[in-house]
Amino acid sequence: MASLFNGPMKSSSFPPLPKFRRTNAFLKIGLEIWCIENLQLVSVPKSSHGKFYCGNAYIVLHTTLPKSGAPQHDVHYWLGNDLDKVDSVLASDKALELDATLGSCTVQYREIQGQETEKFLSYFKPCIIPIEGVYTSQQGHLHDEKYQVSMLTCKGDHAVRVKEVPFSRSSLNHNDVFILDTVSKIFLFSGCNSSIQERAKALEVVQYIKETKHSGNCQVATVEDGKFVGDPDVGEFWSLFGGYAPIPRDSPSSFENQSNTTSVKLFWITTMGKLSQCGNDSLSKAMLGSDRCYMLDCNDEIFVWMGKQTSVTERKTSISFTEEFLRSQGRSVGTYLTLITEGLETAKFRSYFNNWPQKVAPRLYEEGRGKVAAIFKQQGYEVKELPEEDAQSFIDCSGTLKVWRVDGNELFLIPVPEQKKLFSSDCYIVQYTYPCNGRDENLFYAWLGRGSVKEERTDAISHMNAIADSTRGEPVLAQVVEDKEPAQFFLIFQILIIFKGGKNARYKKLIAEKDIADETYDESKVALFRVQGTSPSNMQAIQVEQVSRSLNSSYCYILQNGASIFTWIGNLSSTRDHDLLDRMTELMNPTWQPISVREGSEPDVFWNALGGKAEFAREKEIKGHTEDPHLFMLSITDGDFKEKEIYNFTQDDLTTEDVLVLDCHSELFVWIGCHSNVKSKQQGLTLGMKFLEKDVLAEGLSSETPIYVISEGHEPPFFTCFFVWDSSKANMHGNSFERKLALLKGKQQNLEVPTRNSRKTYSRETTPDGLRSKSVSSNGWGRSMSPASSVSNSNLKSPISSLSASPTPIARELFSGSSPHGSAEESLTSIGSPRKEVKSPSENEGLIQADGNEAGINLLMYPYERLKVVSTDPITDIDVTKREAYLSNEEFEAKFGMRKGDFYKLAKWKQNKLKMALHLF
Repeated sequence: MASLFNGPMKSSSFPPLPKFRRTNAFLKIGLEIWCIENLQLVSVPKSSHGKFYCGNAYIVLHTTLPKSGAPQHDVHYWLGNDLDKVDSVLASDKALELDATLGSCTVQYREIQGQETEKFLSYFKPCIIPIEGVYTSQQGHLHDEKYQVSMLTCKGDHAVRVKEVPFSRSSLNHNDVFILDTVSKIFLFSGCNSSIQERAKALEVVQYIKETKHSGNCQVATVEDGKFVGDPDVGEFWSLFGGYAPIPRDSPSSFENQSNTTSVKLFWITTMGKLSQCGNDSLSKAMLGSDRCYMLDCNDEIFVWMGKQTSVTERKTSISFTEEFLRSQGRSVGTYLTLITEGLETAKFRSYFNNWPQKVAPRLYEEGRGKVAAIFKQQGYEVKELPEEDAQSFIDCSGTLKVWRVDGNELFLIPVPEQKKLFSSDCYIVQYTYPCNGRDENLFYAWLGRGSVKEERTDAISHMNAIADSTRGEPVLAQVVEDKEPAQFFLIFQILIIFKGGKNARYKKLIAEKDIADETYDESKVALFRVQGTSPSNMQAIQVEQVSRSLNSSYCYILQNGASIFTWIGNLSSTRDHDLLDRMTELMNPTWQPISVREGSEPDVFWNALGGKAEFAREKEIKGHTEDPHLFMLSITDGDFKEKEIYNFTQDDLTTEDVLVLDCHSELFVWIGCHSNVKSKQQGLTLGMKFLEKDVLAEGLSSETPIYVISEGHEPPFFTCFFVWDSSKANMHGNSFERKLALLKGKQQNLEVPTRNSRKTYSRETTPDGLRSKSVSSNGWGRSMSPASSVSNSNLKSPISSLSASPTPIARELFSGSSPHGSAEESLTSIGSPRKEVKSPSENEGLIQADGNEAGINLLMYPYERLKVVSTDPITDIDVTKREAYLSNEEFEAKFGMRKGDFYKLAKWKQNKLKMALHLF
């Protein structure tokens, strides 16, 4: 396509990037970086990513593929401190033109050296250390090759800002952490007022310097502010400064604190580059016109909002004016500038407006299913419908279950045959005990019925905490409200029936006082049940109001009308739904002889039982928009807290001194570090509820979203599945600084706790009643394994977890020759796949390995066009779950933007997203 770039760069521009379309995936997932060199854009090779020269400007494009929807792009233009004004303006212009090339679907950020946004820093872990001089693509590094002693200061507990300071005693202070890098030794000096988290992150920088500048061959010494007696490393450190001398107490920090002022002002930027104030503090989306550009001034952060009907020229004028405005106002260099196109507003931007409308989920679900069905038919398969993806359990679903009904200050243990039956005006405590990592783990739920009163819910939470406290170990606690249950809750019950009404004293008192009818289920009354679920080991019957409008064409129902039983089949229900309907009818009462009716052929007696025929939902229920998880650190002060998002998070961001919230939209995880100031699970639940109330991402979170509270070192697999999990890191003692220091010095073994297999199995005898509940369904059937648990349940930590604690290997593997040290992804993707015949070495010519490692089995290479699901000339007799494995290394890197080894290190769900975008899944 023709270049969209004007101005000085006539001989060079970005590589041709086609206009983005939803059905195409032209761009590489991850990072692409360009540097402005001699007024030209030069692509920076991957080996140089993270190396930024102070005399240059860079354009950084970060592309991600969310769980649903189109790829998302963030454009950052980084400006070095020694950059001239021409390159600075050029970088801003080219960032905007890159946005236009991508179809105006990016968010743009201005990044000033030393004041970068945490999102930008998260791309280059553990840090970026700007290099003096100017980048040249021809000669590479221009700085002096002679090793120079340097001193750096580190600031930040998750995203670290590293700044070089003069090698002088006067640079030291009590508030920050410093790194002194010499030829043979790296010193870490920790100011007495610095936090443990900052010291730990600085150790990661030390490790980075040791590996990149010293090839791993140098000593590391730590020096604590104020402690210098009898330590040779300390003496050596101070000798480099000419001897010890006290540091003044009033030394300022190397980094300025940003203003806490929260007042905001909205300005319209005219086409002539002038400001016209529209409002302040109380803002609404209606103030923004699609044919205009606006500046939102939040003191320490500036947003430029560009209407979708504005031209590139208008946007350039607005951005240039805003940058000049910042200079003329004498704003701090730390003032962030974010550029947003209409429709791509960030959560931070939306938070400054009152009642910003929620995003409407795209109605692509049915369309997507139809396209997939068409593809299968094209391949010669007889496909009538594609069933919903079965809910996946990450824990063993053959454990034991105990259920208590809450009645004020009393608890009543539900007999095993009845524990699959809950009432919607009651509250229950559920204890589920399951084997994991060689011991029994406990998961507690407080299930709050939709019709339960507030006092009953409060008592339920209190009872759950009391039972959990009486149980040894660190059980996971969860609070769920009826109709908002997470998938894991249904999977441990496997079969669940929820009736209307209740049995507790408060409910009975309430209906007596208000003189309302008792809705409690009675076999002699009319009752309507909606049947739902994904498999025989995950199905529910929910009693709904017995009226016609309760019906939905997407479901099947059971109508009980005295002696008559009807099963109603919605026109949009699937054959799987019909199977579940038959099974549930038999489970509820094996003596029933139901009359089966299909939607549209109901007899009058059916409608009469429901009070007459009425309109009901007849459209297919659209699957909700799936959000990617977000991790937040909570800063707790005087019972209140502030939240800070951690971008591109990893397990290492779970620092033991912190409390973090993993927001998965449909459920919330509160993670409590061992060394945090939150000591009780009750407090964790409270923090989770406050987080829901604040709705940090302005995503319309329900206050009834399920909340899990998890203790460090006892993370369940349905939490670790969101990370690439290393269980050895979760088993270390000490604070975060001590742990990182042990890893740096190779002493990890000394800090590990005893293996879990050696600990005594407990929990089944430690609940208040002392009974060992054996889970049997109401019809007398024993508990069966869920579909996921049939493949070594305890192994299924997650598609992306390490499985390092698996007691037994998975029996059926695709990679029959795989090493015992193969990745978790290799093991998990192999489940249920047929064994491939391994060719002899003489037959392996022209073959590649499936996972890019020596552990993989050799497979034939095929071109991408024949491996695609939509190929017109498809390859047959391949493992269709690993189409990408048959690509050559060169074509794999061209399509995925990474090597095979790096791809298979990604989380499984991330692998699948990339494969889907390339039509390989």
